[in-house]
Amino acid sequence: MSVRERKERERANRHRLIIATARELAENHGWDAVTTRRLAEQIEYSQPVLYSHFRGKNEIVGAVALEGFAELTTALRAAAPEGPGDREAVAAVARAYTDFAAHNPALYDAMFSLDNGLPFADEATPAPLREGFQALLDPLVDHAHPDEPGLFVETFWAALHGLVTLTRAGRLPTDRVPDRLTLLVDRFVPG
Repeated sequence: MSVRERKERERANRHRLIIATARELAENHGWDAVTTRRLAEQIEYSQPVLYSHFRGKNEIVGAVALEGFAELTTALRAAAPEGPGDREAVAAVARAYTDFAAHNPALYDAMFSLDNGLPFADEATPAPLREGFQALLDPLVDHAHPDEPGLFVETFWAALHGLVTLTRAGRLPTDRVPDRLTLLVDRFVPG
């Protein structure tokens, strides 16, 4: 192994360490606790080393969000096989989405609430975001308007996000999440 290869490997490892540490700090103490100074202390590197990987906190949040989208896609795909689904498949995807958000609150915030610098619904949208959207689209595609399946899925996603956000904020009782999901699926996938 050349010196260059070793340095590239070390840099990649440091990059992953920064992301993992930011994520851990956020899950344990909230995103306000994730500062470049604290991250540098936690990973035992100087702040300039941290800035050689990320220009600032927003880029770190974006890197964490990309991991989150990959994980969410995996959860959605595990809930329902690829391709058009029946009501049960759509309900399973809805449950997987809300479960993911409930079990990963700081990660969910990085993905959807914080400034992460990631473009949504754009030609420059990164692959993990596109794949996550596709994982929502696939089970719903047969139930959508044929001319606008993306709009249909965006609306379904917005409803899921609203339910997650209102529940997390204590505006909706958590014990009624299953009932809300049933009602939502019934509206989008009529029996």
